Amino acid sequence: MKQKISIIGSTGSIGTQALEVIEALGNDRFEIYGLAAGGNTELLNKQIKKFRPKKVYASKNIESVDFKKVLSGEDGLEEIASDRENDIVLMAVSGRWGLKPTLAAIRNGIDIALANKETLVMAGDIVMGEAKANNVKILPVDSEHSAIHQCIKNLADVSKLIITASGGPFLNKSSYDMAHSDIKQVLNHPRWKMGRKITVDSATLMNKGLEVIEAHHLFDIDYNNIEVVIHPQSVVHSAVEYKDGSVIAQLGMPSMHIPIQYAITYPERFEGIESKSFSFTDIARLDFLKPDFDKFPCLKLALEVGRSGGSAPVVMNAANEEAVYAFLDGVIGYNDIYTVVEKICKDFGTISLNGIDDIFELDNEVRAKTKALLPGVEIV
Repeated sequence: MKQKISIIGSTGSIGTQALEVIEALGNDRFEIYGLAAGGNTELLNKQIKKFRPKKVYASKNIESVDFKKVLSGEDGLEEIASDRENDIVLMAVSGRWGLKPTLAAIRNGIDIALANKETLVMAGDIVMGEAKANNVKILPVDSEHSAIHQCIKNLADVSKLIITASGGPFLNKSSYDMAHSDIKQVLNHPRWKMGRKITVDSATLMNKGLEVIEAHHLFDIDYNNIEVVIHPQSVVHSAVEYKDGSVIAQLGMPSMHIPIQYAITYPERFEGIESKSFSFTDIARLDFLKPDFDKFPCLKLALEVGRSGGSAPVVMNAANEEAVYAFLDGVIGYNDIYTVVEKICKDFGTISLNGIDDIFELDNEVRAKTKALLPGVEIV
């Protein structure tokens, strides 16, 4: 029987690769039930024509979408995600917009393939609690969390998670070069093809800090038992150390097709786009380094914020998003991203939150104060 899947963020990097995976698997495994996209209605129309979904959402330019009834607004995303015709929902939209539709799906007993780390950064305790209460599987799509998921057999036997990071475009650059880098240099990731925002986060290593917070919630592991290791080749996607000293790692070529496929076909495995592409002799060497917190202060900040918990990750995530968008718009420089986020985190501290509404209220307040701060930041 075909599995019905909705893809929230179908025109983005993860969404488009997921559709490639589904197409490669053949017509007998999946039915595209819903597609949700942002402003790229040209690509959305092509996806509609090819996959013939039952429901479609667009956040912009609705009149240009070639579909009988196009859903819009926050309720529209939740309607697609929570529809019980779905067997699984791939949450591939970026930013805070993934949180409410994820919860809507979980509360209706629908499994989640999660590529939206902000969902767990903002509300990890709530989301994982709801998943447990509704007997819903949260299947990680990020290559690092997918690797850990594949390596864990018995969580009680795990002593440490080892999360790898490529080091991004600035691993071998000086602090001076980083401070004077332009947008093109920041977006020139040596290993992965991703969206612009996540590519900037990979350059600052903020993305790795967010992944640590996500791993803490996904696998219920204390922050003291999660280690970040720089691995430039991006072949070892992450590893798990067991209490007897054994370490099990997951290796593969740096392609998101593999973890996407595993998340949506779990627990089964099938031949896919990147099958039979791995060769130890072609790789030749694997390097591992400790992260340099002086060069990458965003990583250090994220680890501190994760340990603080409560409202702190919400504040950091919102401030970082706005700072990254400002950098991409040419409003601030590369080094200013950390300066802005660190100041906002200090200004807000940690406050009490009582549910999703409080989280979004704080998120909005942080974004407003971050935007007000940005014009006064001097580009270095």
